[in-house]
Amino acid sequence: MAKDNILIVDDLPANLQFLNSILVERGYQVRPAINGQVALKIAQKTLPDLILLDIQMPGMNGYEVCEQLKANDKTHKIPIMFISALSEVFDKVKAFAVGGVDYITKPFQAEEVLARVETHLKIHHLQQQLAEQNERFKAENVRMKAELDVSRRLQKMLLPTKTELKQIDGLDIAGFMEPADEIGGDYYDVLQHNGRVLMGIGDVTGHGLESGALAIMVQSSIRTLLANNETDPVKFFSALNQMVYHNVERMKVQKDLTLVLVDYQQNQLYLSGQHEEMIVVRNGEVELIDTVDLGFPLGLEEDIADFVAETKVSLNQGDVVALYTDGITEAENIDGQMYGLERLCEVVKQNWQRTAEEIQQAVIGDVRQFIGEQQVFDDIALLVLKQK
Repeated sequence: MAKDNILIVDDLPANLQFLNSILVERGYQVRPAINGQVALKIAQKTLPDLILLDIQMPGMNGYEVCEQLKANDKTHKIPIMFISALSEVFDKVKAFAVGGVDYITKPFQAEEVLARVETHLKIHHLQQQLAEQNERFKAENVRMKAELDVSRRLQKMLLPTKTELKQIDGLDIAGFMEPADEIGGDYYDVLQHNGRVLMGIGDVTGHGLESGALAIMVQSSIRTLLANNETDPVKFFSALNQMVYHNVERMKVQKDLTLVLVDYQQNQLYLSGQHEEMIVVRNGEVELIDTVDLGFPLGLEEDIADFVAETKVSLNQGDVVALYTDGITEAENIDGQMYGLERLCEVVKQNWQRTAEEIQQAVIGDVRQFIGEQQVFDDIALLVLKQK
Protein backbone atom coordinates (compact mmCIF):
# COMPACT_ATOMS: atom_id res chain seq x y z
CA MET A 1 0.00 0.00 0.00
CA ALA A 2 1.38 3.45 -0.98
CA LYS A 3 2.49 5.68 1.89
CA ASP A 4 0.46 8.80 2.56
CA ASN A 5 1.88 11.99 1.08
CA ILE A 6 2.01 15.01 3.41
CA LEU A 7 2.85 18.59 2.44
CA ILE A 8 4.28 20.74 5.27
CA VAL A 9 4.34 24.52 4.85
CA ASP A 10 6.30 26.82 7.19
CA ASP A 11 8.65 29.74 6.66
CA LEU A 12 10.94 28.60 9.50
CA PRO A 13 13.45 25.87 8.46
CA ALA A 14 13.65 24.57 12.05
CA ASN A 15 9.90 23.85 12.08
CA LEU A 16 10.08 22.18 8.66
CA GLN A 17 12.98 20.01 9.81
CA PHE A 18 11.22 18.94 12.99
CA LEU A 19 7.92 18.11 11.30
CA ASN A 20 9.74 16.32 8.48
CA SER A 21 11.72 14.13 10.88
CA ILE A 22 8.76 12.96 13.01
CA LEU A 23 6.57 12.29 9.96
CA VAL A 24 9.25 10.44 7.96
CA GLU A 25 10.06 8.33 11.02
CA ARG A 26 6.37 7.34 11.16
CA GLY A 27 6.55 6.21 7.51
CA TYR A 28 4.95 9.12 5.67
CA GLN A 29 6.22 10.66 2.46
CA VAL A 30 6.87 14.33 3.19
CA ARG A 31 7.38 17.35 0.94
CA PRO A 32 8.38 20.67 2.55
CA ALA A 33 7.47 24.16 1.29
CA ILE A 34 9.10 27.34 2.63
CA ASN A 35 6.18 29.64 1.68
CA GLY A 36 2.64 29.72 0.33
CA GLN A 37 3.54 30.18 -3.36
CA VAL A 38 5.78 27.12 -3.34
CA ALA A 39 3.10 25.12 -1.49
CA LEU A 40 0.48 25.91 -4.15
CA LYS A 41 2.81 24.78 -6.95
CA ILE A 42 3.66 21.51 -5.16
CA ALA A 43 0.00 20.77 -4.41
CA GLN A 44 -0.95 21.32 -8.06
CA LYS A 45 1.82 19.05 -9.33
CA THR A 46 1.12 16.08 -7.05
CA LEU A 47 -1.92 16.08 -4.79
CA PRO A 48 -0.97 15.54 -1.13
CA ASP A 49 -3.17 13.46 1.17
CA LEU A 50 -2.83 16.07 3.93
CA ILE A 51 -1.36 19.57 4.36
CA LEU A 52 0.16 20.96 7.58
CA LEU A 53 0.02 24.74 7.13
CA ASP A 54 1.54 27.61 9.10
CA ILE A 55 -0.40 30.88 9.24
CA GLN A 56 2.18 33.64 9.74
CA MET A 57 4.32 33.58 6.59
CA PRO A 58 5.71 36.40 4.41
CA GLY A 59 4.03 37.20 1.10
CA MET A 60 0.99 34.95 1.46
CA ASN A 61 -0.31 33.89 4.85
CA GLY A 62 -1.78 30.49 5.65
CA TYR A 63 -5.39 31.68 5.45
CA GLU A 64 -4.82 32.90 1.88
CA VAL A 65 -3.11 29.66 0.90
CA CYS A 66 -6.03 27.65 2.28
CA GLU A 67 -8.58 29.82 0.46
CA GLN A 68 -6.80 29.31 -2.86
CA LEU A 69 -6.57 25.57 -2.34
CA LYS A 70 -10.27 25.34 -1.47
CA ALA A 71 -11.22 27.46 -4.49
CA ASN A 72 -9.45 25.07 -6.87
CA ASP A 73 -11.42 22.04 -8.12
CA LYS A 74 -8.27 19.93 -8.14
CA THR A 75 -7.19 20.66 -4.55
CA HIS A 76 -10.37 21.60 -2.68
CA LYS A 77 -10.82 18.19 -1.05
CA ILE A 78 -7.33 18.05 0.54
CA PRO A 79 -7.63 18.21 4.37
CA ILE A 80 -5.65 21.14 5.82
CA MET A 81 -4.37 21.25 9.41
CA PHE A 82 -3.20 24.64 10.65
CA ILE A 83 -0.14 24.78 12.93
CA SER A 84 0.47 28.25 14.34
CA ALA A 85 1.73 30.26 17.29
CA LEU A 86 -1.49 32.29 17.13
CA SER A 87 -3.66 31.13 20.01
CA GLU A 88 -6.56 33.58 20.03
CA VAL A 89 -10.06 32.22 19.51
CA PHE A 90 -10.51 34.58 16.55
CA ASP A 91 -7.55 33.01 14.75
CA LYS A 92 -8.84 29.50 15.30
CA VAL A 93 -12.35 30.39 14.15
CA LYS A 94 -10.97 31.99 11.00
CA ALA A 95 -8.87 28.88 10.29
CA PHE A 96 -11.97 26.70 10.32
CA ALA A 97 -13.95 29.31 8.36
CA VAL A 98 -11.52 29.22 5.42
CA GLY A 99 -11.67 25.41 5.27
CA GLY A 100 -9.26 23.99 7.83
CA VAL A 101 -10.05 20.67 9.52
CA ASP A 102 -7.88 21.14 12.62
CA TYR A 103 -5.75 23.69 14.49
CA ILE A 104 -2.64 22.94 16.55
CA THR A 105 -1.05 25.69 18.61
CA LYS A 106 2.75 26.08 18.75
CA PRO A 107 4.77 24.95 20.58
CA PHE A 108 3.36 21.51 19.84
CA GLN A 109 4.16 17.98 20.97
CA ALA A 110 5.24 15.40 18.41
CA GLU A 111 2.76 12.77 19.62
CA GLU A 112 -0.12 15.24 19.39
CA VAL A 113 0.77 16.12 15.80
CA LEU A 114 1.14 12.45 14.81
CA ALA A 115 -2.15 11.46 16.46
CA ARG A 116 -4.08 14.21 14.69
CA VAL A 117 -2.36 13.52 11.37
CA GLU A 118 -3.33 9.85 11.59
CA THR A 119 -6.93 10.74 12.48
CA HIS A 120 -7.39 13.17 9.59
CA LEU A 121 -5.76 10.83 7.09
CA LYS A 122 -8.19 8.09 8.12
CA ILE A 123 -11.11 10.49 7.72
CA HIS A 124 -9.79 11.64 4.33
CA HIS A 125 -9.43 8.09 3.03
CA LEU A 126 -12.89 7.14 4.29
CA GLN A 127 -14.32 10.17 2.48
CA GLN A 128 -12.49 9.13 -0.69
CA GLN A 129 -13.85 5.59 -0.40
CA LEU A 130 -17.35 6.96 0.18
CA ALA A 131 -17.08 9.22 -2.87
CA GLU A 132 -15.87 6.32 -5.02
CA GLN A 133 -18.67 4.12 -3.70
CA ASN A 134 -21.21 6.85 -4.48
CA GLU A 135 -19.90 7.05 -8.04
CA ARG A 136 -20.25 3.28 -8.39
CA PHE A 137 -23.78 3.48 -7.01
CA LYS A 138 -24.61 6.26 -9.47
CA ALA A 139 -23.33 4.15 -12.37
CA GLU A 140 -25.23 1.11 -11.08
CA ASN A 141 -28.39 3.19 -10.66
CA VAL A 142 -28.09 4.43 -14.24
CA ARG A 143 -27.71 0.83 -15.45
CA MET A 144 -30.63 -0.42 -13.35
CA LYS A 145 -32.81 2.51 -14.45
CA ALA A 146 -32.11 1.63 -18.07
CA GLU A 147 -32.98 -2.03 -17.45
CA LEU A 148 -36.15 -1.07 -15.57
CA ASP A 149 -37.12 1.28 -18.38
CA VAL A 150 -36.79 -1.55 -20.90
CA SER A 151 -38.86 -3.85 -18.66
CA ARG A 152 -41.50 -1.16 -18.14
CA ARG A 153 -41.80 -0.52 -21.87
CA LEU A 154 -42.00 -4.27 -22.51
CA GLN A 155 -44.77 -4.63 -19.94
CA LYS A 156 -46.73 -1.75 -21.47
CA MET A 157 -46.28 -3.25 -24.93
CA LEU A 158 -47.95 -6.46 -23.71
CA LEU A 159 -51.05 -4.62 -22.46
CA PRO A 160 -53.93 -4.38 -24.95
CA THR A 161 -54.19 -1.00 -26.68
CA LYS A 162 -57.35 1.13 -26.73
CA THR A 163 -57.65 0.39 -30.45
CA GLU A 164 -57.61 -3.36 -29.78
CA LEU A 165 -60.23 -3.02 -27.05
CA LYS A 166 -62.55 -1.03 -29.33
CA GLN A 167 -62.51 -3.90 -31.82
CA ILE A 168 -64.03 -6.33 -29.29
CA ASP A 169 -67.57 -7.30 -30.32
CA GLY A 170 -70.38 -7.06 -27.77
CA LEU A 171 -68.38 -5.39 -25.00
CA ASP A 172 -67.24 -1.88 -24.19
CA ILE A 173 -63.89 -2.39 -22.39
CA ALA A 174 -61.40 -0.08 -20.65
CA GLY A 175 -58.26 -1.04 -18.74
CA PHE A 176 -55.77 0.71 -16.48
CA MET A 177 -52.47 -0.39 -14.92
CA GLU A 178 -50.01 1.66 -12.88
CA PRO A 179 -47.03 0.16 -11.00
CA ALA A 180 -45.86 1.38 -7.61
CA ASP A 181 -42.31 1.05 -8.98
CA GLU A 182 -40.96 1.33 -12.51
CA ILE A 183 -42.32 -2.14 -13.24
CA GLY A 184 -45.24 -3.77 -11.47
CA GLY A 185 -46.62 -7.18 -10.61
CA ASP A 186 -50.23 -6.33 -11.53
CA TYR A 187 -51.50 -6.75 -15.06
CA TYR A 188 -54.57 -7.34 -17.19
CA ASP A 189 -55.12 -8.72 -20.66
CA VAL A 190 -57.92 -9.04 -23.20
CA LEU A 191 -57.85 -11.41 -26.17
CA GLN A 192 -60.38 -12.12 -28.90
CA HIS A 193 -60.00 -15.72 -30.01
CA ASN A 194 -62.26 -17.94 -32.13
CA GLY A 195 -65.38 -15.86 -31.47
CA ARG A 196 -64.71 -15.64 -27.74
CA VAL A 197 -63.35 -12.82 -25.61
CA LEU A 198 -60.89 -13.99 -22.97
CA MET A 199 -59.95 -11.58 -20.20
CA GLY A 200 -57.71 -11.89 -17.20
CA ILE A 201 -56.48 -9.75 -14.34
CA GLY A 202 -53.73 -10.82 -11.98
CA ASP A 203 -51.68 -9.70 -9.01
CA VAL A 204 -48.21 -11.04 -8.20
CA THR A 205 -47.33 -10.61 -4.52
CA GLY A 206 -45.10 -7.61 -3.95
CA HIS A 207 -43.99 -5.24 -6.66
CA GLY A 208 -40.79 -4.16 -8.36
CA LEU A 209 -38.54 -5.95 -10.84
CA GLU A 210 -39.03 -9.55 -9.62
CA SER A 211 -42.83 -9.25 -9.48
CA GLY A 212 -42.90 -7.46 -12.82
CA ALA A 213 -40.72 -10.10 -14.46
CA LEU A 214 -43.02 -12.86 -13.18
CA ALA A 215 -46.09 -10.94 -14.39
CA ILE A 216 -44.58 -10.71 -17.88
CA MET A 217 -43.86 -14.47 -17.83
CA VAL A 218 -47.44 -15.20 -16.75
CA GLN A 219 -48.95 -12.95 -19.40
CA SER A 220 -46.86 -14.55 -22.14
CA SER A 221 -47.76 -18.05 -20.92
CA ILE A 222 -51.48 -17.20 -20.83
CA ARG A 223 -51.38 -16.00 -24.42
CA THR A 224 -49.56 -19.18 -25.46
CA LEU A 225 -52.12 -21.40 -23.71
CA LEU A 226 -55.04 -19.55 -25.28
CA ALA A 227 -53.42 -19.60 -28.72
CA ASN A 228 -53.31 -23.40 -28.33
CA ASN A 229 -57.06 -23.39 -27.53
CA GLU A 230 -56.49 -24.46 -23.92
CA THR A 231 -59.55 -22.90 -22.26
CA ASP A 232 -60.63 -25.73 -19.96
CA PRO A 233 -60.26 -24.05 -16.53
CA VAL A 234 -58.65 -27.01 -14.76
CA LYS A 235 -56.11 -27.72 -17.52
CA PHE A 236 -55.48 -24.02 -18.07
CA PHE A 237 -54.77 -23.16 -14.43
CA SER A 238 -52.84 -26.39 -13.82
CA ALA A 239 -50.48 -25.64 -16.70
CA LEU A 240 -50.10 -22.01 -15.67
CA ASN A 241 -49.50 -22.96 -12.04
CA GLN A 242 -46.72 -25.36 -13.06
CA MET A 243 -44.97 -22.54 -14.91
CA VAL A 244 -45.27 -20.13 -11.97
CA TYR A 245 -44.31 -22.74 -9.37
CA HIS A 246 -41.12 -23.84 -11.13
CA ASN A 247 -40.07 -20.32 -12.14
CA VAL A 248 -40.47 -19.10 -8.56
CA GLU A 249 -38.32 -22.03 -7.41
CA ARG A 250 -35.67 -21.23 -10.00
CA MET A 251 -35.70 -17.51 -9.15
CA LYS A 252 -35.38 -18.41 -5.44
CA VAL A 253 -38.02 -15.84 -4.44
CA GLN A 254 -41.23 -16.08 -2.45
CA LYS A 255 -43.86 -15.05 -4.97
CA ASP A 256 -47.34 -16.20 -5.83
CA LEU A 257 -50.13 -14.94 -8.03
CA THR A 258 -53.88 -14.49 -7.80
CA LEU A 259 -55.56 -14.56 -11.19
CA VAL A 260 -59.10 -14.61 -12.50
CA LEU A 261 -59.88 -15.69 -16.05
CA VAL A 262 -63.11 -14.44 -17.66
CA ASP A 263 -64.38 -16.20 -20.79
CA TYR A 264 -67.07 -14.14 -22.55
CA GLN A 265 -69.43 -15.77 -25.04
CA GLN A 266 -72.80 -14.43 -26.18
CA ASN A 267 -73.66 -12.32 -23.12
CA GLN A 268 -72.27 -14.96 -20.73
CA LEU A 269 -69.22 -14.67 -18.49
CA TYR A 270 -67.51 -17.90 -17.44
CA LEU A 271 -65.41 -17.09 -14.40
CA SER A 272 -62.56 -19.17 -12.93
CA GLY A 273 -59.55 -18.58 -10.71
CA GLN A 274 -59.12 -16.99 -7.28
CA HIS A 275 -58.88 -13.21 -7.09
CA GLU A 276 -60.68 -10.18 -5.62
CA GLU A 277 -64.50 -10.15 -5.64
CA MET A 278 -65.89 -9.23 -9.06
CA ILE A 279 -68.23 -6.23 -9.10
CA VAL A 280 -71.36 -6.44 -11.27
CA VAL A 281 -73.74 -3.47 -11.54
CA ARG A 282 -77.19 -4.07 -13.06
CA ASN A 283 -79.59 -1.14 -13.36
CA GLY A 284 -77.68 0.70 -10.65
CA GLU A 285 -77.67 -2.25 -8.21
CA VAL A 286 -74.39 -3.82 -7.07
CA GLU A 287 -73.75 -7.56 -6.99
CA LEU A 288 -70.47 -9.08 -5.77
CA ILE A 289 -69.20 -12.38 -7.17
CA ASP A 290 -66.88 -14.16 -4.73
CA THR A 291 -64.00 -16.03 -6.41
CA VAL A 292 -62.44 -17.61 -3.32
CA ASP A 293 -63.79 -21.07 -4.23
CA LEU A 294 -62.89 -20.81 -7.92
CA GLY A 295 -59.17 -21.43 -7.58
CA PHE A 296 -55.98 -21.20 -5.55
CA PRO A 297 -53.03 -18.76 -5.59
CA LEU A 298 -50.63 -19.82 -8.34
CA GLY A 299 -47.12 -20.83 -7.35
CA LEU A 300 -47.79 -21.91 -3.76
CA GLU A 301 -48.48 -25.60 -4.47
CA GLU A 302 -47.26 -27.80 -7.30
CA ASP A 303 -50.75 -29.16 -8.06
CA ILE A 304 -53.90 -27.04 -7.73
CA ALA A 305 -56.25 -28.98 -10.06
CA ASP A 306 -58.63 -29.91 -7.24
CA PHE A 307 -59.15 -26.25 -6.30
CA VAL A 308 -60.16 -24.96 -9.74
CA ALA A 309 -63.85 -24.37 -10.46
CA GLU A 310 -66.00 -22.25 -12.77
CA THR A 311 -69.14 -20.14 -12.39
CA LYS A 312 -71.35 -18.42 -14.95
CA VAL A 313 -72.67 -14.85 -14.88
CA SER A 314 -75.26 -13.64 -17.41
CA LEU A 315 -75.07 -10.08 -18.69
CA ASN A 316 -77.84 -7.87 -20.02
CA GLN A 317 -77.43 -4.72 -22.05
CA GLY A 318 -75.88 -1.95 -19.95
CA ASP A 319 -74.58 -4.25 -17.21
CA VAL A 320 -71.15 -3.25 -15.89
CA VAL A 321 -68.38 -5.54 -14.59
CA ALA A 322 -65.32 -4.27 -12.72
CA LEU A 323 -62.23 -6.40 -12.11
CA TYR A 324 -59.44 -4.89 -10.00
CA THR A 325 -56.39 -5.62 -7.88
CA ASP A 326 -56.05 -4.90 -4.17
CA GLY A 327 -53.83 -1.91 -4.92
CA ILE A 328 -57.11 -0.01 -5.31
CA THR A 329 -59.07 -1.28 -2.31
CA GLU A 330 -56.02 -1.19 -0.01
CA ALA A 331 -54.78 2.25 -1.13
CA GLU A 332 -54.30 4.38 1.99
CA ASN A 333 -54.77 8.08 2.58
CA ILE A 334 -52.58 10.21 4.83
CA ASP A 335 -54.59 9.09 7.90
CA GLY A 336 -53.95 5.41 7.16
CA GLN A 337 -57.54 4.74 6.06
CA MET A 338 -58.05 2.28 3.22
CA TYR A 339 -60.02 3.13 0.09
CA GLY A 340 -62.02 -0.08 0.50
CA LEU A 341 -64.36 -2.22 -1.58
CA GLU A 342 -67.46 -0.33 -0.46
CA ARG A 343 -66.20 2.97 -1.88
CA LEU A 344 -65.11 1.28 -5.11
CA CYS A 345 -68.58 -0.25 -5.54
CA GLU A 346 -70.19 3.12 -4.90
CA VAL A 347 -68.12 4.87 -7.58
CA VAL A 348 -68.91 2.15 -10.14
CA LYS A 349 -72.59 2.30 -9.15
CA GLN A 350 -72.76 6.09 -9.52
CA ASN A 351 -71.22 5.93 -12.98
CA TRP A 352 -72.70 2.70 -14.37
CA GLN A 353 -74.61 4.47 -17.15
CA ARG A 354 -71.43 5.99 -18.57
CA THR A 355 -68.92 4.35 -20.94
CA ALA A 356 -66.36 1.83 -19.69
CA GLU A 357 -63.60 4.41 -20.23
CA GLU A 358 -65.49 7.03 -18.22
CA ILE A 359 -66.15 4.55 -15.39
CA GLN A 360 -62.46 3.61 -15.31
CA GLN A 361 -61.45 7.28 -15.21
CA ALA A 362 -63.98 7.99 -12.44
CA VAL A 363 -62.58 5.17 -10.28
CA ILE A 364 -58.92 6.10 -10.77
CA GLY A 365 -59.72 9.78 -10.26
CA ASP A 366 -61.52 9.00 -7.00
CA VAL A 367 -58.64 6.81 -5.78
CA ARG A 368 -56.16 9.62 -6.48
CA GLN A 369 -58.38 12.14 -4.70
CA PHE A 370 -58.70 9.79 -1.71
CA ILE A 371 -54.97 9.16 -1.24
CA GLY A 372 -53.99 12.77 -1.95
CA GLU A 373 -50.22 13.27 -1.65
CA GLN A 374 -49.73 9.91 0.05
CA GLN A 375 -47.26 7.61 -1.68
CA VAL A 376 -48.75 4.66 -3.59
CA PHE A 377 -47.29 1.48 -2.07
CA ASP A 378 -48.86 -1.14 -4.33
CA ASP A 379 -49.49 -1.64 -8.03
CA ILE A 380 -52.95 -0.76 -9.35
CA ALA A 381 -54.88 -2.52 -12.12
CA LEU A 382 -58.49 -2.10 -13.20
CA LEU A 383 -60.54 -3.67 -15.99
CA VAL A 384 -64.07 -2.39 -16.72
CA LEU A 385 -66.48 -4.22 -19.05
CA LYS A 386 -69.90 -3.05 -20.19
CA GLN A 387 -72.38 -5.14 -22.14
CA LYS A 388 -73.38 -3.34 -25.33
